[in-house]
Amino acid sequence: MRLSPPTLPLLTLLAVCACTGYHRLEIIREREISPEITTAGTSPLPTFREDSFIPQDTLIFEDPEGNEVVVMKADVAENGEVIASDVITASYVTARFKNVAERGGRVDIRFQLVVPKEMIDRDWQLRFSPTMYIQEDSLLLEQVLLTGKGYRSRQLRGYEQYQRFLRSIITDSTVFIRQHQLEVFLKRNLPEIYRFRNDTSFVSDEEFASHYGVTEQQAVHHYTSWILVRRNEHRISRKDKMFRRYVKVPIVTEGLRLDTVMTDVDGNFVYEYVQPVKTRPRLRKVDVVLDGSIWWQDEMLYDVPRSAPLTFYISSLSTLADNTPHYLRKVITRKVEANTACYLDFASGKSDVDENLGDNRYEINRIKETLRGILDQSRFDLDSIIVTASCSPEGSWAFNRTLSGKRSASVSRYFGDYMKSWRDSVERNTIFSIDLTGEMPSETTEHREIRFISREHPENWEVLDLLVDADKNLSERFKQEYASISGLDPDVRERRLQSMEEYRYLMDELYPRLRTVRFDFHLHRKGMVRDTLVTTEPDTVYIAGLRALEERDYEKAAAIFKPYNDYNAAVVYCALEYNATALEILSSLEANDKVHYLMALLYSRRGEIRKAVEYYLLACEENPSYIARGNLDPEISELIRTYGLNQDLD
Repeated sequence: MRLSPPTLPLLTLLAVCACTGYHRLEIIREREISPEITTAGTSPLPTFREDSFIPQDTLIFEDPEGNEVVVMKADVAENGEVIASDVITASYVTARFKNVAERGGRVDIRFQLVVPKEMIDRDWQLRFSPTMYIQEDSLLLEQVLLTGKGYRSRQLRGYEQYQRFLRSIITDSTVFIRQHQLEVFLKRNLPEIYRFRNDTSFVSDEEFASHYGVTEQQAVHHYTSWILVRRNEHRISRKDKMFRRYVKVPIVTEGLRLDTVMTDVDGNFVYEYVQPVKTRPRLRKVDVVLDGSIWWQDEMLYDVPRSAPLTFYISSLSTLADNTPHYLRKVITRKVEANTACYLDFASGKSDVDENLGDNRYEINRIKETLRGILDQSRFDLDSIIVTASCSPEGSWAFNRTLSGKRSASVSRYFGDYMKSWRDSVERNTIFSIDLTGEMPSETTEHREIRFISREHPENWEVLDLLVDADKNLSERFKQEYASISGLDPDVRERRLQSMEEYRYLMDELYPRLRTVRFDFHLHRKGMVRDTLVTTEPDTVYIAGLRALEERDYEKAAAIFKPYNDYNAAVVYCALEYNATALEILSSLEANDKVHYLMALLYSRRGEIRKAVEYYLLACEENPSYIARGNLDPEISELIRTYGLNQDLD
């Protein structure tokens, strides 16, 4: 085949480009040039800038004793003079690991993809795939593509060729009809139809056939160019095949972090990759490795060796939790009240206690048994007994008040005498021992004086109201009448009741239940001074909160620790970045190294640098382990770098 003159320069140019790419590829292989991944803000390339000289700040504040403290990066000269130092910080430093802080249950893994300029060629596409290893799992991250300008031009040219092919496909079916021949046929043979050629009125296919003996579809089918139809259908069936022919490498739009066209190959390419990761229990580190390849169209020219792993050590505020055993705190009231009531019958208008009247003997024995049980137990001391006697409403309210007072006093004397005689009998029957020396034990039982307090309750209308409402033998009409007099003077109310036919029933059935004597026993727990007790029972709820904090489920931990408002609650709020709440809790706690460190972190977030440095140095003095810990938390590590903290302590 003979080539035309314009074709020769084009082939010569392609050959030159191919040789250039092959030569560059050989250099990459021989020198083992490969991309690097390194911590964000750094690069493995030994480059320095003039602005690398960063002057360090000086900070002055007072320590808790009132002494002035000066904080700055400094060196000590041979003559002992302290000289502030300017540290030359390289703009790019190779680093294979980095400490990153987890906050709010997530951590941002930041690293830089650095591609040397020797790997960048206008006719190549560099494909890089980072892989993240999280405990037992691996996660393939989104690709980064560096596309040469020539490579992208060929991609676009392939799309243009494919679009030209698509445009060659006919979409209008009328193009296939031999329009002129159809019109001539109609004009000669069916002039009635021909006159409809410019008429927009609708004629159905059935009407068309009934008038002219041939359908419109048959006429159109006869004058259709089926050669053109089959050729067009063949093009449609080849769409996928033609796409693959013209578009060798489709332009990727999904699962891609970056696709950039490189137009300048005079410098290195640096891309900062940020991948958020949701933390999980016991996650301590994350490894990232990089795989890559070089492509020319759809042909892989070079498989880039896998990079060394870049390790991110994850520091979490959950490690600051206080794991000191936490026990249940129960609020147990020192003072205890108990009460009971008995139904004692008294002779009309009398206040003396008569054991032989009605059921008095049974009721009195029940109260005595209650008193013995209280006096005989070892958990409580009896302080006082309030005795309240109440009367039924018959008689005047003033008389009943005096009578109830007398009955209360009489009952108090009766049971007071009983308690004294019972104690005396107990002491007489107590067995004592003599030791080997013939001495009797010096311990004696000390009896507390128990006060009886008498109170009167003239007429027990409250209980009568309840009894009337619950009594099924009383009619609804009576209950309504009874309710209508509830607000009247007690004596007037009693006279109204006497005029009702149900009064005799009240006297016989309900009034005796109003003549009660109520005993209120006031006791306190022996040996107890405060109301709140700390038990030896582990607080399982608190333990669940610590577990949630350890697993970095901060929302759950915050809900559990909210009622406690202690140091661990502050740690959770700090992790959730509820800084004001965390600081408020810490300010109310007893000062210690843990509290001081967390306050330093919070003040650093708030931009109160002086307080942050002060609290951090205080925490390090109290607990030197915070010297190393400070480098793990970005809020503190920034203070350490800026002010050169812990140089002496370190």
